[in-house]
Amino acid sequence: MRLTRAEFEDVVREALDDVPEPFAAALQEVAVVVEDEAFDDPDIYGLYLGVPLTEPEARHGHPPPRIAVYMRPLAADFPDRRDLVEEIRITVLHEIGHHLGIDEDRLDQLGYG
Repeated sequence: MRLTRAEFEDVVREALDDVPEPFAAALQEVAVVVEDEAFDDPDIYGLYLGVPLTEPEARHGHPPPRIAVYMRPLAADFPDRRDLVEEIRITVLHEIGHHLGIDEDRLDQLGYG
């Protein structure tokens, strides 16, 4: 499936509609942006850029937190729209978990690894 940026952004919005609590509430604090791919690792699907809520003292002087969702690897690996929506949802859940201070092992246990 070949998607335009606008079509991919629609898929991201659809995926965000299915984010459960407490992750959905945390998304109010974090910008979700679509980028083509990560410069230093073009195979990753997403990246949290910020300081976790568990480290409030470290947040001073940093830009607001954001999650980058990478269009090229996701669209290439998930040509079926339903699969793409689900993988974007999982990617965002994983990255918002980092914002909440959840470690990789716990994210794996939750199914967001």
